[in-house]
Amino acid sequence: MESLVTLRARASPSPLQQRRVPGRQRATPVRAAAAGEPDLSVRVNGLQMPNPFVIGSGPPGTNYTVMKRAFDEGWGAVIAKTVSLDAEKVINVTPRYAKLRAEPNGAAMGRIIGWQNIELISDRPLETMLNEFKQLKKEYPDRILIGSIMEEYNKAAWHELIERVEESGVDALEINFSCPHGMPERKMGAAVGQDCDLLEEVCGWINEKATVPVWAKMTPNITDITQPARIALKSGCEGVSAINTIMSVMGINLKTLRPEPCVEGYSTPGGYSARAVHPIALAKVMQIARMMKEEFADGQSLSAIGGVETGNDAAEFILLGADTVQVCTGVMMHGYPLVKKLCAELQDFMREHNFSSIEEFRGASLPYFTTHTDLVHRQQEAIKQRKAIKKGLQSDKDWTGDGFVKETESMVSN
Repeated sequence: MESLVTLRARASPSPLQQRRVPGRQRATPVRAAAAGEPDLSVRVNGLQMPNPFVIGSGPPGTNYTVMKRAFDEGWGAVIAKTVSLDAEKVINVTPRYAKLRAEPNGAAMGRIIGWQNIELISDRPLETMLNEFKQLKKEYPDRILIGSIMEEYNKAAWHELIERVEESGVDALEINFSCPHGMPERKMGAAVGQDCDLLEEVCGWINEKATVPVWAKMTPNITDITQPARIALKSGCEGVSAINTIMSVMGINLKTLRPEPCVEGYSTPGGYSARAVHPIALAKVMQIARMMKEEFADGQSLSAIGGVETGNDAAEFILLGADTVQVCTGVMMHGYPLVKKLCAELQDFMREHNFSSIEEFRGASLPYFTTHTDLVHRQQEAIKQRKAIKKGLQSDKDWTGDGFVKETESMVSN
C-alpha cells in the first residue's frame, strides 16, 4: 500500500488532480491466499484490503477502542464515525434507536428486520478523534482507515477539516452527503446530497483540497440516485458509497400513542437500516453501477451499503458491481466477529461457482437488467420460438427423407 506521503508526492498541479488517482488495481493480495482457497483481497483506488468488508461510518467506528477491535477481528477497512470542526454543536438524545421485528405485534424475541436511528455525527472533539486516528495508523500501518467528514456550507471550513483529517494519516475520505436527520438547516448531510447544484459546488471545494481518494456517500432519499452520483464523480471524487439510511418513522406505540423512539414523549423521523432495506439498496446500487459502467472509465469505485448480515448479501452487491461492502447496523446487532462469518460465507459462495477472486464475479449480474419493454419483446420472441418448435413443419415442401420420423413426431399432440 502506498503511503500518504507517496500519494502526495505524485500529485499534479491541476486542481482536480492534486491527489493521486490510481484507479482500481487488481489481483495483488496483501498476503497469498491458502492453496485452493478463494482470494478475498481487493485493491480499490490504490487501497489494498484483505477482504471487501468495511466497517460503515457510525457507532462501530466511534472511538479508538472499537476501531482497534475491528482491525483485530479482521475487517478489511474501517470508516470512522463522521466528524466536523465543531463537535459542541452535536448533542445526542437517548433513546435514539428503535427496532422493527418480523413477528406480528413486534414480539420481543422476534428477528430484527429493521432498525431506526436518530443519532447524529460524532459528538467527540475533533482533536480527540484525530489523535486516535494517528494512534490507529501507528499501530496498524498496513490497514485502511477512512475518515468520514461533514461540514457546513462554507468552503474555508471544508478545507480546514480536510487538511486536519488528512494530517492524521487517514488513507481516504468518505464525504457524508447523506445523513437524513439532524442539522439540515445548516446545509449538512442529505441537504447537500439532494441538491445537485449545491453538491457540485461542495464537491469542487473538496476535490481541489483533498490529496487522498474521496468517496461521496449517497442518500437514497431522492428520486434518481444516479444524478448526484454522476455529479460527484464528474467533480473529481474517486468513488461513491450507497446507500445511507432511508428516512422513516419506525412506528407508533399503540399503548402510549407516542412515536418511537420516544424522547420525553416526542420523536423525530430518522434513518432506517438493517435487513429490510437490502432490496432497496440493491436497486440503488444497481442503478449507480450501470451509470458508472456506461459513462465512466474503469477507475472509479463503488462501495455498497444496506442490510448486510451474511456473505450472500455481500455477494449480491458484488455481483452488481460493488468493489467493497460496508456493514454498520449488522455490527451493532451481531458484534465485530461478524466479519469472520461474512468472509467464510462469501468464500463458500465463491467455491460453489469456482471463483478464485472477487474480480472474477464483480458485476457479473449487471448485464441482466433491462427495461420492461425489452422484457416484453424477449418473452414474445421466446413464445414464438416455442410455438414454432411445437407446431413443426410449416408446409409440405419442408418434409425431408432423412428427418422424416422426427418431423412427424414434431407435429404429434402430447
